[in-house]
Amino acid sequence: MTMLRDAATIARRNMIRIRRVPEVMVFVLVQPLMFVLLFAYVFGGSIDIPGGSYREFLIAGIFAQTVVFGATFTASGLAEDVQKGLINRFRSLPMARSAVVAGRTASDVVYNGLSVVIMSLAGLAVGWRIRGSVLDAVAAYMLLLFFSYSFSWVMACLGLMVPTPEVVNNATFIVLFPLTFIANTFVPSDNLPGILRTVAEWNPVSTLTHAVRVRFGNLPAGTPEPTSWPLQNAMLYSLAWAVLLIVVFAPIATRLYQRTDKR
Repeated sequence: MTMLRDAATIARRNMIRIRRVPEVMVFVLVQPLMFVLLFAYVFGGSIDIPGGSYREFLIAGIFAQTVVFGATFTASGLAEDVQKGLINRFRSLPMARSAVVAGRTASDVVYNGLSVVIMSLAGLAVGWRIRGSVLDAVAAYMLLLFFSYSFSWVMACLGLMVPTPEVVNNATFIVLFPLTFIANTFVPSDNLPGILRTVAEWNPVSTLTHAVRVRFGNLPAGTPEPTSWPLQNAMLYSLAWAVLLIVVFAPIATRLYQRTDKR
């Protein structure tokens, strides 16, 4: 209970920053809006989705990309705290060692939640519609936020390993761009050649995107059943990856934080 209380305090501290530095929130919300509008209007007319609308096909991919990229706030936030010496201040307080990292990852779920709301409104404006049930839509949104939370632990490890927030930005783009583009986020994975198609089918971002499309009812009419096991079990596969990321990277991030404490 002490750890949860301490983590909630740290999460609140991170949320207060929104009021004091509103520019952070502006950029958090503008990026997904920009992606929706650019892909819908710039690429939407040149990409054909047989039996369906590209804009409806697109939104699930934008959702998946944004929540994965949103996890970088954990990395940059922790790297900034280390650089500014705030970690040493936290060390002097009677609080659980894992609370700082746990609070950071928890607060970023709020950032991602706001991004998802903005993307949903933008999607509705460009013609996207939820065609599944209310429960299916809720399940899709919950899966997105849970996956973003789990990925925040990966980014927490990165943020505690690099020396500055600037390095975080460069390092995350090297990892996240292939992860989100070698996937079915913006084009069907069937269109990818050879080995890239196989990589895309087993990519957890692809299964997250596919699971969300299914729940929202946005699969084009006549879409054949997937032939790969991950896409056939997209919801289960995505949840398994999310749990695995937390189980593996939460202890590593806590250990790295404790080691950072002693610098």
